[in-house]
Amino acid sequence: MRLESVSIANFRCYQQEVTVWFNDLTTFIGKNDIGKSSVLEALEIFFNNETVKIESGDANVYSGDTKVSITCEFSELPPSLTLDSGAATTLAAEYLLTAAGTLKIRKVFDCKTAKPTEEISLLAHHPTAPSVENLLDLKERELQVLVKKKGLDVPLKGNPGMRQALWLSEPDLQLAEVAVPLSKGKEDGKKIWDQLQAHLPLFALFQSDRNSKDSDGEVQAPMMAAVTQALAELQAEINAIQAKVRQKTEEIASLTHDALKTIDPNLAKELTPQFTPPTQAKWKGLFSVNMETDDGIPLNKRGSGIRRLILVSFFKAAAERRLASGDKARSIIYAIEEPETAQHPNNQKILIESFKALAGDDGCQVILTTHSPGFAAELPTESIRYVTRDLAKKPCVESGVDVFENVAAALGIVADSRVKVLICVEGPTDIDALKCLSRALHIADPKLPDLSSDRRFAFVPSGGSTLQHWVAGRYLADLGRKEMHIYDSDVPDYGAAVAAVNARQDGSWATQTLKHEIESYLHPDAIKDALGVVIDVADHLNADGHAVPKAVALGLHAANPVGAPMKDSTVKKLLASKAFPCMTADRLAERDPNGEVRDWMVRLLAML
Repeated sequence: MRLESVSIANFRCYQQEVTVWFNDLTTFIGKNDIGKSSVLEALEIFFNNETVKIESGDANVYSGDTKVSITCEFSELPPSLTLDSGAATTLAAEYLLTAAGTLKIRKVFDCKTAKPTEEISLLAHHPTAPSVENLLDLKERELQVLVKKKGLDVPLKGNPGMRQALWLSEPDLQLAEVAVPLSKGKEDGKKIWDQLQAHLPLFALFQSDRNSKDSDGEVQAPMMAAVTQALAELQAEINAIQAKVRQKTEEIASLTHDALKTIDPNLAKELTPQFTPPTQAKWKGLFSVNMETDDGIPLNKRGSGIRRLILVSFFKAAAERRLASGDKARSIIYAIEEPETAQHPNNQKILIESFKALAGDDGCQVILTTHSPGFAAELPTESIRYVTRDLAKKPCVESGVDVFENVAAALGIVADSRVKVLICVEGPTDIDALKCLSRALHIADPKLPDLSSDRRFAFVPSGGSTLQHWVAGRYLADLGRKEMHIYDSDVPDYGAAVAAVNARQDGSWATQTLKHEIESYLHPDAIKDALGVVIDVADHLNADGHAVPKAVALGLHAANPVGAPMKDSTVKKLLASKAFPCMTADRLAERDPNGEVRDWMVRLLAML
């Protein structure tokens, strides 16, 4: 399941309901004490209610209302649900989706007591006709009565089937968005919620404010997130253990009942154990992880920068693990407050790249908060959410191109005057590829530029920029900087854009690759060194009609046939981070005997 949005009402500073939309990578930027962390903590309360628990003081103090509402909207939903009766159904068949086909789950916490109570409902496009508006609340016998009353030809076993027949028999269901309760005592509504919980994304919150103690959060948070993820991956085995315990319990209860009847048959006609398996939180509580460094020194006794560095290592490892693993049965959301805290700029760059890699992976989303201009400047513009206050001092969350100039001003981001030429490409993986290829050529011929370190050149990905590039683009355009545009040849429509740039007569220049795409310049030995697979690279499509990313995806899947082959976008990220760094000038010369890439570098120098 993928988180699309969260709507928060009457929670701390969010008195009126505010809705925030999420990308794969989402970044909250704003001043201190303006409501950034409250969004992340509202999500933690919704998913876990552990690291941050709902408290009586969380209701907005000015509203006079004690009820806090947190509503999450999801896409990429489970295809089916199986209720305790064994009957399979779907969310759509039960009219539990919105009109747009998404799933909205609302949790309302009543904070009038020290331990707030919780009510769960779905905001769904649901039948409201008087005779069929509450079928999820009815027990099997009650549904049977309605089916018989209407004379419907449907099996009287299996609640989903009877509900479908009853809904079909109604000429006008009067569908409308209503709150469908999934609380205790609501029969199949409660069972559906039990099923949904197993599909909700794992949510791991890493807070910026931490106490230095033996159970230091900076150590425990990532390690316990790893425990949670491991438990999720082992859920089938855990279910098997719980089923075995339940079976043994019922056997003992049956033997006990038989023994009781031999003593006095009138004491109890039946003896049924009510088995309640441990919750995920209780399973997680069985494990703890202690970390020691050199010479047995506990990690929490090291400096704050070193402890915080655990986050860098954790997310780098998580990105690499998910990218290489085919086991992604359950999605995960990482929420990190101020990840740049106490980190050297080099480590911040590692973090940014790890977050981008994680966010680009199927089933993974990353949510950040930051105050750092340098950190924010490297983040994709589409990820930015600007938290501010309106004229009435109420918090609001803004996104879109219109807010970027405000964000840049708030953080103090300015254009880099060292930039003389802008290199416009399709996306981030093209940037990584060109940096690696230019570095390989620079090592062989130092006169050629190394685009990974030469600040006279700045990349502008036209398919998704960063805040830094957006600001640079706005200001450098007025300074008359020249532009080089390099686009893949796999999209014929780019030809018109290339012609338009070349017609400017301002010193700018554009071209399309002679090969199919930038990945076509990879040498098979670089792919083998990086990924351990041998593929048939081709200038365009290979004999099977596949481009390089597709051929690599199929090769990796053949070597490890778990799940489905990776998407092209995921493979391109993998090639950019792993295979292109293995390219050398000699390998490039074999794949590019006409020196096309070298000519780009020569032309860039001339454009200076």
